[in-house]
Amino acid sequence: MKRWALTFALAAAFGLCVGPFYWLAMAATHDDKDIFTWPPKFWPGDHLWDNLAGLEESIGLTKVALNSAVVASTQTIGGLVVSVLAGYAFAKFHFRGKNILFVLLLSSLVIPSQVRLIPLFEMMLDFGLLDSYAALVLPGLTVPFGIFLMRQAMSGLPDELLDAARVDGAGELRIIWRVVVPVMRPVIAALTIFLFLWSWNEFVWPLIALRSPEMHTLPVAMATLNGLSETDFGQVLLASALSTLPVMVLFLFFQRQFISGLLAGATKG
Repeated sequence: MKRWALTFALAAAFGLCVGPFYWLAMAATHDDKDIFTWPPKFWPGDHLWDNLAGLEESIGLTKVALNSAVVASTQTIGGLVVSVLAGYAFAKFHFRGKNILFVLLLSSLVIPSQVRLIPLFEMMLDFGLLDSYAALVLPGLTVPFGIFLMRQAMSGLPDELLDAARVDGAGELRIIWRVVVPVMRPVIAALTIFLFLWSWNEFVWPLIALRSPEMHTLPVAMATLNGLSETDFGQVLLASALSTLPVMVLFLFFQRQFISGLLAGATKG
C-alpha cells in the first residue's frame, strides 16, 4: 500500500512539473483561437511553421537566438575560467589580505544587481562598448557565487596531491588543468548550468545596454512581442518554448554532475 501511495505521489509530482512544459510545447503549435479554447488541446496543431515564420519576420528569430547563444556561451566559458582560477587562488594560496578580499567577495553577493546598473552603463558608455557583445559579456565574467563555490570545493583537495605535481615539475596552470579540473568536474558542471542559465535569461542589462534591434538577445526580443493592442500568443508561446529548450538540454546532459557538484560545494569546508 505504501508503495502504491509513493508511486501515485511521484506520478502526481511528475505531472505537475512536466505538465506545464508539455502544454507550452503543444500550445506553441496552435493559433490564438485554439490556444484559448476549453477544454485545452493537448495535441500538436498545424500552425507551427506559421508561428515560426511570424517570429522570423517580427523579431528576426535566427539573429536574436544567435546573439543569445554567442553571449551566453562566451560569458559561461569566461566565467568558468575566472571562477576556477580565483577559487584555486583563494583555496590553495596564502597571501596578504586574502581573508579581507574573500569577505569583500562574499559581501558583494548581498548587493542587488540593480544597484550596479547606472555605474555599469556609464562605464560601458565611456569605453564605447554599448550596443555590442562586449557590453553584455564583460560584466558577467566575474561571478562572486562561482568563485565562492569553486573555493569551497577546492578547499577539500589534498595539498599532497598538488605538491606531488609540483615535484614532477608542473606549473600552477598545468596543475589546474591536469589535476584540479578533472577532480572538480562535477562542481564545474553545476556551475556551467548556473552561469548559462543566468546569462541566457538576462533581460534588464541587455535591455539597457543594447540599442539596435539586430543586437537584441532572445529575452529582449520576446518582450517586443507583447503589443499594446494585439498580441499573437502563438508566437509568444513558441518563443518561450524555444528559449527554454537550450537550458533543459544542458541540464539533462549534466544532471548527474549537477547534483553531485552541488553536494560537493555544500559539504566542503
